[in-house]
Amino acid sequence: MAETVGDYLLRRLREWGVEQVFAYPGDGINGLVAAFGKADNQPRFVQTRHEEMAAFAAVGYAKFSGQVGVCMATSGPGAIHLLNGLYDAKLDHVPVVAIVGQTARSAMGGSYQQEVDLQPLFKDVASEYLVEVNVAEQLPNALDRAIRTALARRAPTALIIPSDLQEQEYHPPKHAFKQMPSSAPSWPHPVVVPPEDELAHAAEVLNAGEKVAILIGQGARNAADEVVRIAELTGAGVAKALLGKDVLPDDLPYVTGAIGLLGTRPSYELMRDCDTLLIVGSNFPYSQFLPEFGKARAVQIDIDGSMIGMRYPTEVNLVGEAKATLRALLPMVQRKENRSWLETIEKNVHDWWSTVARQAMLDAKPVNPMRVVHELSERIPEDAVVTADSGSSTNWYARNLRFRGRMRGSLSGTLATMGPGVPYAIGAKFAHPERPVVALVGDGAMQMNGLAELITIARYRQLWTDPRLIVCVFHNNDLNQVTWELRAMGGAPKFVESQAIPEVSYADFARSLGFEAIAVDRPDELGAAWDRVLAADRPAVLDVRCDPEVPPIPPHATFEQVKSAAEALLKGDPDSWHMLTQGIRTKAEELLPSR
Repeated sequence: MAETVGDYLLRRLREWGVEQVFAYPGDGINGLVAAFGKADNQPRFVQTRHEEMAAFAAVGYAKFSGQVGVCMATSGPGAIHLLNGLYDAKLDHVPVVAIVGQTARSAMGGSYQQEVDLQPLFKDVASEYLVEVNVAEQLPNALDRAIRTALARRAPTALIIPSDLQEQEYHPPKHAFKQMPSSAPSWPHPVVVPPEDELAHAAEVLNAGEKVAILIGQGARNAADEVVRIAELTGAGVAKALLGKDVLPDDLPYVTGAIGLLGTRPSYELMRDCDTLLIVGSNFPYSQFLPEFGKARAVQIDIDGSMIGMRYPTEVNLVGEAKATLRALLPMVQRKENRSWLETIEKNVHDWWSTVARQAMLDAKPVNPMRVVHELSERIPEDAVVTADSGSSTNWYARNLRFRGRMRGSLSGTLATMGPGVPYAIGAKFAHPERPVVALVGDGAMQMNGLAELITIARYRQLWTDPRLIVCVFHNNDLNQVTWELRAMGGAPKFVESQAIPEVSYADFARSLGFEAIAVDRPDELGAAWDRVLAADRPAVLDVRCDPEVPPIPPHATFEQVKSAAEALLKGDPDSWHMLTQGIRTKAEELLPSR
């Protein structure tokens, strides 16, 4: 039997080392689906419940594996559904390749069923590389470029293949005019290092500073050892952008934790009081959480020259790979003998973790959501992978979860879309089937799509050598982050019709799929519940009824935010007295001296 275009596509993906494609079928990719069958499902067709979830799972796989993620969808509505997940990849700089079907070439332009003009549709999200393959000879170069560009640019790319072409016989490109060959699949890993004079200028800035702060993001992940060495030389504190939360463990005494609206008090104080700032591999956009303009001299290291020097008025911009650049910089950096700044940072960090622990143990109705993550943090395995969703639960992931050992973690950082927590966890399990995975998900995101993706987990659980994939649901029947944004940013009370969500037993649904499932509505049950799901021999759901009135107020809340929340109370916010008392008690634990 002759090799079809669909057959060749899968062969080339195998040559690239692609082991799974996250997808949903449809007649626009029938030729590709048939090829999976003929290839004995190699690479594996991982069927999610929705194309958007396929894209999210591919993003999660790419984030946690360091390899390209591949997703696939049919023409028209299937292709459209991929977009949100692909924008998540674009904004978080993640290599993902989308392969989408299109109506047959003979029907194009005829308003045919499911015919959508995909090139303008994908033009923005796949701006780094987007091509429609119209003849077989075009395919090797197009597919290879899509993968290489995704890896080189750390971005999503897209390949459009009409349905009739997928079933046609494959012919390789010839050594002929207007035929484009391609080389064997491989991906070089170039190491870019700035010139020595620029490194010397950066060292001069760092050596002159008395109060050095370091901000790291996901771009520093391969340079953790070098960040530690430069922090110890300069006596610096290290704050972490949310996408870089897993770069350094939180048991280092000078690591101040997350920065920004979801950040910690020691990170806020670090940026407020420093006189020198080193940014490594971070595109953190919220300049109000960085030092006041002109107060700190700043150096930035980033692999992408187009993204450097755009968040803070940096004095030295080093375009280079983080590990190699820091290695070249380290011999030029002098050790600071005065450690008073470092001692202040370490005291602030110690006090902060004491504060967070006390806040987590405050009574609530029925369970304090901070305690959910606090209890996890006390017992999570050191090789766990954690995914978080967007919502008020993200605050507790950012502030309360202490990373240690080889733990990894991520979320939708820049797009901050709801819904990727569970599909990210699925991608993480395919990236690391031997490691436990925990997803921290609000009930709004769980109802949006997490419940459906539990079915996907049940389907593929037998493939994972470590069976533990735990979905923890913060069950408060409220779209809680937006509720608090209404209060703190607009002074508006909670609008129940938009914010309340229906009651669902997430534990009962999970139990029907054969999961370990525990419903918790008392705080003293939490520790034992975490112990049980972390020791389970199957996937698990922890359904925790949380108090929606525990405020996700940042420790550096502005007067305007507090004033707006007070105005919301005066305008008749539901359960306003309980909200007020929870807020006062939580804030009091922060303001009281460390006990």
